[in-house]
Amino acid sequence: MAERLPFVDAHVHLWDLGHCRYPWLTPPFADDGPNGSVAAIAQNYLLDDYLRDAAGWDIRGIVHVDAGADPADALKETDWLQATADGRGMPNAIVAFAALDGPDVKRVLGQQAARPSVRGIRQIINWHPDPVLTYTPRDLTTDERWSAGFGLLHKHKLSFDLQAYPGQFPRLAALIGSHPATPVILNHSGMAIGEAGLDEWRTGMMALAALPHVSVKISGMGFAFRPWRMDQVHRYVRETIDLFGTDRVMFASDFPTDKLFGGFDEHLDAYNAITAGFPDAERRAMFAGNANRIYRLGLDL
Repeated sequence: MAERLPFVDAHVHLWDLGHCRYPWLTPPFADDGPNGSVAAIAQNYLLDDYLRDAAGWDIRGIVHVDAGADPADALKETDWLQATADGRGMPNAIVAFAALDGPDVKRVLGQQAARPSVRGIRQIINWHPDPVLTYTPRDLTTDERWSAGFGLLHKHKLSFDLQAYPGQFPRLAALIGSHPATPVILNHSGMAIGEAGLDEWRTGMMALAALPHVSVKISGMGFAFRPWRMDQVHRYVRETIDLFGTDRVMFASDFPTDKLFGGFDEHLDAYNAITAGFPDAERRAMFAGNANRIYRLGLDL
């Protein structure tokens, strides 16, 4: 097995269900949503819980990404994470929530950006005509207010974590391309919708990969293939790296959400094995260096 390299986890979620409201982690749970039932992870997940799951790896830093708190609790979540970072040294960066189509987006972006560990914003915009797959009731990529909100990010030196479906990528590429000062980080390997959706995924990924300020996080195999197999993941990961290049790829655990689809070591060892033949410098970049640079962590790796 390839050596387990130092790891900067580019996509982690922590939550205290007694501190903030998380509607998606609140019963009743159903099997027919885009994640399936999330009952197995609907419990507190704190920094020590993450560190136990990741105990077999040399964790040098973590990036916390908006964990789906009630929008009214978004700043409360950020302040809780900032207090954890101040006291424990992790998370090393926070990607906070803001509704880019909201009436008070200017104020919210200013408040989030004022927290020292905040580096970016995520607003999940996965829309699909199939109600079982969609995360949002409408396609925000067609909303001029949302596009205008996206245009405000660079004023606060904020990046954007993009979680959308491949069918939305070509339209998004036009918007993202018009804002080259706003780094965009594509989540979960682009979220192909199973084997049948791979052609649409490739087309969309090519549109985003053509933009030099877009990078990608490889995680979330269970969003694309459920259950996932190593042969599927191998092709998916290698195609993603081929499209974006080793300087714009970051590996991430997406824990505890990816716990729904397999263990921490199961996912990360798969990525490790798939890249075993890459030069050492490129592997170190994908497992740690790129996240350190793209999210401006300032770690001495």
